[in-house]
Amino acid sequence: MKKTKKNSVWGTRMNKAVSSVLQNANASIEIDKRLFQEDINGSIAHCTMLAKQKIIDLKKSKRIIAGLKKIEQEILKNKFTFETKHEDIHLNVEKRLFAIIGADAGFLHTARSRNDQVTTDFKLWIKKSSNEIKSLIHVLIKSFLNLADKNIDIVMPGFTHLKNAQPVLFSHYLLAYVEMFKRDFVKFENVINNLNENPLGSGALAGTSYNIDRHLTSKLLGFKKPTQNSIDSVSDRDYAIEFLFASSLCAMHLSRLAEEIILWNSDLINFITIEDSLLTGSSMMPQKKNPDSAELIRGKTGSIYGNLNSLLITMKGLPLSYFKDMQEDKAAVFSAYDNLKLNLLLATELIKGIKPNKEKLFEAALKGFTTATDFADYLVKKGISFREAYKKSAELVNIAEKNNKRLDQLDFQIVKKIDAVIEKDVMKVFDIKHSIEKKISFGGTGTKNVINMIKKIKKEFK
Repeated sequence: MKKTKKNSVWGTRMNKAVSSVLQNANASIEIDKRLFQEDINGSIAHCTMLAKQKIIDLKKSKRIIAGLKKIEQEILKNKFTFETKHEDIHLNVEKRLFAIIGADAGFLHTARSRNDQVTTDFKLWIKKSSNEIKSLIHVLIKSFLNLADKNIDIVMPGFTHLKNAQPVLFSHYLLAYVEMFKRDFVKFENVINNLNENPLGSGALAGTSYNIDRHLTSKLLGFKKPTQNSIDSVSDRDYAIEFLFASSLCAMHLSRLAEEIILWNSDLINFITIEDSLLTGSSMMPQKKNPDSAELIRGKTGSIYGNLNSLLITMKGLPLSYFKDMQEDKAAVFSAYDNLKLNLLLATELIKGIKPNKEKLFEAALKGFTTATDFADYLVKKGISFREAYKKSAELVNIAEKNNKRLDQLDFQIVKKIDAVIEKDVMKVFDIKHSIEKKISFGGTGTKNVINMIKKIKKEFK
């Protein structure tokens, strides 16, 4: 087996050079180079604190910080070479720092370990990325609100078990998805709030003997406070799992939306049309316009679920504190973030590119005896118990079905036979628009409710 040179950081303890296979397995730079900004920011904060606490002198601190800023610019301008032999982002930056400023670079790692360094970087990245996801959810919610606002009065069937249940407003249906994404917005806020403790200064696992100021580095890096237990600090990946859980829930909501769009766009249902820019064609069938954008959202959801499951399984058997297994955390989180971001962007485009087919939706709402519950409610208001009214309404539906008629097409005299309390005013009960407007309870599908809710949410998501 081929051997490589000893690692210049930790290889002093080894009697033999590390194998090339282990080196490749150990290297994470192709994954964690995404953390370069967080790593440099964390190092600058750490160095600033070391100088303030007089652990290193101010001149060294200034030289180190200047070198780190130079590295930052090199990476941003694609002039930095990431090398596998230096394992990860931390050592790649450190090695370049040595090349720029010389031996003074060795003082930067005073009072810290890669264990607390990596979790600090990772927390900062997840915090930043959660804010980015929140912004994308915000835009998606606004797209839903705009579509709802433009189509307030469109009537459609509401479903249970994919069977016509009761008539609702199309705008009300859209607001159901808004509620899902509002919860997702809050979940990513919670991710940020729950991770907002600074692990930097925990060292390898036991803290440090240096008189460091962890409150200062917390302030410099935007954390609320330092973590309280050094062992937990370096072994905690709850924040990554919570990010993946929030991502999975959001992806699930997006997938439900995608499935609905696919169904509604089908030739069999035809509730909506989708802008051509969001469709693809067939390599064989020239007439096809396929909703691939929605299908991709649905497909990528499985990958995000896999990321969550992967990290849960990785962490479930690890005793305290740090283990190399945890290196797998970043690939899972980065993958989930990339897919969720793309799904949110696609979903927003889809909502902007949807046009409801008003006539088809109304026609569908007329089917399935969707005002049967309204008839039962009518009888209750006439003094009949709901259970008895339910039976009488079902009886009327059977009559209508047998005669191949909708409830609103039945003759009043036929309806009257159901019960003596029935009067002519019953006929308006079978009108689906009347049914919608009678849903006056808070959160119901009545037009005023929907308009008020759109206004309320617009204020929340300006």
